[in-house]
This record gives sequence, C-alpha cells and structure tokens, in this order.
Amino acid sequence: MSADPDRPGAADRPDGAADHLADRFRLDATVVGRVQGVGFRWFASEAARRLGLSGWVANEADGSVRCVAEGSRPVLEELLRELATGPRSAHVERVVPRWGPAGGITGPFVIRSGAHSGD
Repeated sequence: MSADPDRPGAADRPDGAADHLADRFRLDATVVGRVQGVGFRWFASEAARRLGLSGWVANEADGSVRCVAEGSRPVLEELLRELATGPRSAHVERVVPRWGPAGGITGPFVIRSGAHSGD
C-alpha cells in the first residue's frame, strides 16, 4: 500500500502504515467508583491483553481509573463491557467512554503508575 498525502498521517508514514488505522478506534474510558486499591488496573490490563489491544491504564488523582485502548470497535466494546463489570473486589458506579480515531498506539497494553499509588 502506498501513502496517500491527502489522508492525515499518511504523509508521515511512507510505508502506508497509516492506512491500517482507518478500521481502528480509540476508547478513552474513565471508570468511577471503588476502583483503586482493588486490582482494577491489573484486571483491565489482563482483559485488554487477552483481547489483543494496545494502550494503557492508570489511576487518576480523583479516585477514578483511566483506560485508553486502541483496536477494532467490536473488541473495544467488549473491553468496555468488562470495565463496567470490573474485578469482584471493585464497585463500578459508571464508565464514561470517549471514542475517537486511533492515534497509532503500538506495543503491548501496559499499566502506568498514576496519581494514586493504588494497587
């Protein structure tokens, strides 16, 4: 595939790698409830890895957990369902999803240290 200079990001990737982003999305989800100190980041990272997603999860200063993942929409929707359930020790009040185009996150899904030492 060749790069299309009229597509955003395509000119930056002469190998045409930006073309694969067309069918990928970004989920930026904030999970609210009793979700820190209960293994939530580990739970989210295992779910994302099992689903083959790239991205990260981190604790936020306000007590929420933020999860950013990229992949196909159906797979991201499955992750969203898992985030809404959480691990047994958590109590998820709500998940606030924000959708956008994939930004090109690559590599394995990781746990980032966040604003709270948490789990």
